[in-house]
Amino acid sequence: MYIEQLYTNCLAEAAYYIESEGEAVIIDPLRETEPYIALAKKRNSKIRYVFETHFHADFVSGHIDLAREVDATIVYGPKAETAYNIHSASDGEEFKVGKITLRVLHTPGHTPESSCFLLIDENGNDYAVFTGDTLFVGDVGRPDLLDGVMSREELAGMLYDSLNKKIKTLADDVIVYPGHGPGSSCGKNIGKETYSTIGVQKKFNYALKSRTKEEFIEQVTDGILPPPSYFFEDARINKQGYDSIESVMKSNNNPLSVQEFKDAVAKGALILDTRNPDDFEIGFVEDSLNIGLNGQYAVWVGTLIDIKKPLVLVADPGKEEEAILRLARVGYENVVGYLKGGVSAWPEKLQTVKSIAAEDMKEQMNAGAEVLDVRKPGEWSSGHLEEAKFYPLANMPSNLNDLDKSTTYVVHCGGGYRSMMAISLMRKLGFTKLINVYGGFGAMVNAGMKVVSESVAA
Repeated sequence: MYIEQLYTNCLAEAAYYIESEGEAVIIDPLRETEPYIALAKKRNSKIRYVFETHFHADFVSGHIDLAREVDATIVYGPKAETAYNIHSASDGEEFKVGKITLRVLHTPGHTPESSCFLLIDENGNDYAVFTGDTLFVGDVGRPDLLDGVMSREELAGMLYDSLNKKIKTLADDVIVYPGHGPGSSCGKNIGKETYSTIGVQKKFNYALKSRTKEEFIEQVTDGILPPPSYFFEDARINKQGYDSIESVMKSNNNPLSVQEFKDAVAKGALILDTRNPDDFEIGFVEDSLNIGLNGQYAVWVGTLIDIKKPLVLVADPGKEEEAILRLARVGYENVVGYLKGGVSAWPEKLQTVKSIAAEDMKEQMNAGAEVLDVRKPGEWSSGHLEEAKFYPLANMPSNLNDLDKSTTYVVHCGGGYRSMMAISLMRKLGFTKLINVYGGFGAMVNAGMKVVSESVAA
């Protein structure tokens, strides 16, 4: 038996390769199929099944393309209805793969069709459970993705029953392999580890310690941030099907001359600059939104940009294909093309962003500048600058209406990645007096600035 977790940091997503006696299963693959096919070829195995734990909302799964390319069967749990051929398994149904068995555990709550897959080893022992978005390390899946169909309280109640009847009854030494790690928007506060055990989770996961269903529902639904708008479109795509990744890359991967680039912008395309913030600040095309490839690029694109909006990209030469592929992973397929030659090909004057060290903030504040903290609510509540105002990036631009565009704002996040996003977005809205802080909140703490803690509403 062989198990490999294929973890993608920028999406905080875990896919899995499971193999026995030359037969393999892939669980929750990303959009591109090559890594899974290459791994099976390397290990001289045949992919028989592609298991999906649920209809993913945060990324477009590669299940359809992968199953077609390797002639495998797509398996969902009960209540999954799709526009393409699948095997909708019954609760408790078992699949033999070499000398191991995968048993379907229907665990509705995150979504109605959500299921976990229990791996029974060659000796007939429960070895591991692949929990998708039902159970994370330190957290559980959010129960609020079916607004208008089911209330989050109803789904949370279903999740409570699933966890208590199907998951907590497993032996303490059963390994937990979840679908996501820290940074995913599919949970409230997922732990930093990407796997655990049932025993550890029963001891430390707040959601598994709830004494009553009512207590569980209150805990799980409290403080959930609104889901990124692209979640609902990605869930629809995963149900209905999609164009192959090859065709998407072919239609989106277009080098554009300066004039073609300008023409696309004139027709309504948004300029997405995918370079690192440090490179963006020293020279960028006016009206660009900076979301760097060096962070959770796809997640922030999905949070800040309408999925139907046409895009033109500015990327470091050689990084264009990566930028387009990572957009396609989350269903963003309307890329007109990219600026050929990158920002150095732009013939007009480039714009810049002023950045300062944390030690220089006091001087700006004494001159009348206000401090904007654009981090997440949990970060703010655990500690923030006493003088700062809280304007989380995920809520922009709707939370900016009360800000004065004539005021100077010093903008910071945790380390500098998100603050540059916020500044580029605010510039597009007409804010001109914006200053970035190198190193963000971490640098401010190291500089000895006064920090306070308090709770905020999520």
